[in-house]
Amino acid sequence: MASQAGPSCRLVFCLLISAAVLRPGLGWYTVNSAYGDTIIMPCRLDVPQNLMFGKWKYEKPDGSPVFIAFRSSTKKSVQYDDVPEYKDRLSLSENYTLSISNARISDEKRFVCMLVTEDNVFEAPTIVKVFKQPSKPEIVSKAPFLETEQLKKLGDCISKDSYPDGNITWYRSGKALQPLEGVVVLIFKKQMDPVTQLYTMTSSLEYKATKADIQMPFTCSVMYYGPSGQKTVPSERAIFDIYYPTEQVTIQVVPSKTAIKEGDNITLKCLGNGNPPPEEFLFYLPGQPEGIRSSNTYTLTDVRRNATGDYKCSLIDKKGMIASTAITVHYLDLSLNPSGEVTKQIGDALPVSCTISASRNATVVWMKDNIRLRSSPSFSSLQYQDAGNYVCETALQEVEGLKKRESLTLIVEGKPQIKMTKKTDPSGLSKTIICHVEGFPKPAIQWTITGSGSVINQTEESPYINGRYYSKIIISPEENVTLTCTAENQLERTVNSLNVSANENREKVNDQAKLIVGIVVGLLLAALVAGVVYWLYMKKSKTASKHVNKDLGNLEENKKLEENNHKTEA
Repeated sequence: MASQAGPSCRLVFCLLISAAVLRPGLGWYTVNSAYGDTIIMPCRLDVPQNLMFGKWKYEKPDGSPVFIAFRSSTKKSVQYDDVPEYKDRLSLSENYTLSISNARISDEKRFVCMLVTEDNVFEAPTIVKVFKQPSKPEIVSKAPFLETEQLKKLGDCISKDSYPDGNITWYRSGKALQPLEGVVVLIFKKQMDPVTQLYTMTSSLEYKATKADIQMPFTCSVMYYGPSGQKTVPSERAIFDIYYPTEQVTIQVVPSKTAIKEGDNITLKCLGNGNPPPEEFLFYLPGQPEGIRSSNTYTLTDVRRNATGDYKCSLIDKKGMIASTAITVHYLDLSLNPSGEVTKQIGDALPVSCTISASRNATVVWMKDNIRLRSSPSFSSLQYQDAGNYVCETALQEVEGLKKRESLTLIVEGKPQIKMTKKTDPSGLSKTIICHVEGFPKPAIQWTITGSGSVINQTEESPYINGRYYSKIIISPEENVTLTCTAENQLERTVNSLNVSANENREKVNDQAKLIVGIVVGLLLAALVAGVVYWLYMKKSKTASKHVNKDLGNLEENKKLEENNHKTEA
């Protein structure tokens, strides 16, 4: 109800001083605003008909009012009180809605809208709440590594500029961490900036790691309240290097121990499965009881077959933790007997052997003049075709680059051997004499003719293959002649002769001439007989033709006589 004042008091001020009327049905009203946004507070009162003016105030913690805005209903003018923290931030609309720009934490107050008539003051209170979203949480002061079985600080999760203050939670691989004595220790603290009134929250995590934490992500999140309710902001993932002691030692061989051959360099590499891995080891070589101290590698150069054996390594401080490996140094020996250049005589025997000694079964291949042989060569009686370049080659298929080869250059020599043959031309006019020669080195062939006769083709030679070739001569002798073939090389000179008869040629020529004359005479006689027969035939044909013509004339005459007789009778 309206309160009454004395006659000496101005009505408006008396009304403001006296108790105001809270509009029935209006309870506490809250406006939520984000930090930095504009706070909008409607008056929530129905404007009365006899309104004089509207006014806004806020209440101090002690309950005393501070007026900040005034609007007359008649002059439509707005006045803002001189309150420094709201200078240039207020706006009062015609419906008495108050707006405060750039919301601050200090704006969290109880504001009251007052509508004043001549006899009443109506009030509608509004509670303002301001919220500030914190910054994205960040894990700082991160440990460079964690050690198993040791409680160690992992890092700090920090989130700044929050209002109201929030809460921080740590996660391991997405699962929230809860305090556990000796394993998980969480220390939370918050701090408010006295100027901005914003909070900074920090949570420190101490953690005892295990090998299961290798490559496990750790995160943290901040939970805060905003204008629309509770929200959460997560941090980026952090993965920590986990240190743990070596539990097992292994030894490696480079190159692969299945491919080591004589002359190679061997590098032994010892590894521990701890993190960080051990940097020094003891290496034990075959037959040496004392270990050699070295880094995690030890190299042997130009190894021989006697380096085959067991190799071991161990930790410097834990000699009982040993790793070992067996190494075989592969070897391959080849002995060819005979080898190099060997000269033998035709018909000689030549035993050949290719002996192999190797660390495992080896393959053997024989080649002759770059052509693979099906079996190893064996010579019980050498022939010219046995000459050539022989290679015995062996290899270990499992060991790359391990192969050996030896060669034998076989030369088969022989004195010249001659065989002469004769071939008569079908016409009988010439003869072909062939001198077949074999021997090595290649014999030179020379012809000699005793007697007269024309030489149609002096000489023609075949290719020299496997110690053999021939030379031939074509001759048409006028009398009996003798052809001599001489073959000569560095070993010997060999001569052979062949007699060629001229009579045989003449007889064959005469027989052929007689045959030709007989054929010609026969053809002439046959032509003569055919001519006589043809003449007789033609003569007979002419005589018969004359008789026929004569008979035909008689018939015509008889016919004419008969016709005349008939005419007479008539």
